[in-house]
Amino acid sequence: MQSPRPTEQTITAAAHDRVYRTLRTRIMHGEMSPGQALTLRGIGKEFDVSMTPAREAVRRLVAEGALFLSSSGRVSTPELGNDRIEELAALRALLEVELASRALPRAHMALIDRLQTINTSVAEMVSKRDAVGYIRTNLEFHRTLYLRAQAPAMLAMAETVWLQLGPTMRALYGRLRRTDPPQYHKLIIAALRAGDEPGLRLAVRTDVTQGLRLLVT
Repeated sequence: MQSPRPTEQTITAAAHDRVYRTLRTRIMHGEMSPGQALTLRGIGKEFDVSMTPAREAVRRLVAEGALFLSSSGRVSTPELGNDRIEELAALRALLEVELASRALPRAHMALIDRLQTINTSVAEMVSKRDAVGYIRTNLEFHRTLYLRAQAPAMLAMAETVWLQLGPTMRALYGRLRRTDPPQYHKLIIAALRAGDEPGLRLAVRTDVTQGLRLLVT
């Protein structure tokens, strides 16, 4: 018996999802600069899709704050002002400290070893001055820890904040010209090993906010 042929609606939905996920990842990892413009025609050409899935992907990303739609219809990555950066930094502190705290009772040695391995990759990206690689591995470090919190709604909120900050994080990396890996990752790992909740909360809060504060002038 032959499988039913996919409908046009199914094909369009699959194309939309592919475009959405690819663009979402690019924005979150800082592959796009703040204020970088996108066009539906350009998206359609790159992904070899019609205007409909391109439009739907953009619509979802605008709703998540990953893209900005001007009154004239121009689509671009957000250029964040000081107030917005402060707000998102505060959200990171609230959400990620709570996620880390909830993850602590479930932080077995295999998780800690995994975080240590990821942190080695973070250090490698820093030494290579690979901005996108640094942002990607840094977020992988945090996501791996927060998955142990078993709080999917809270993690989804944190990822939305990361998404809105992606291009700004790329700009921050260029400004810092960092040559050393994030020092607070080591403190996070040490606190997990020791079962030190106050130390963990402080290390996470400092790690997720100190860099963003430097962007506020």
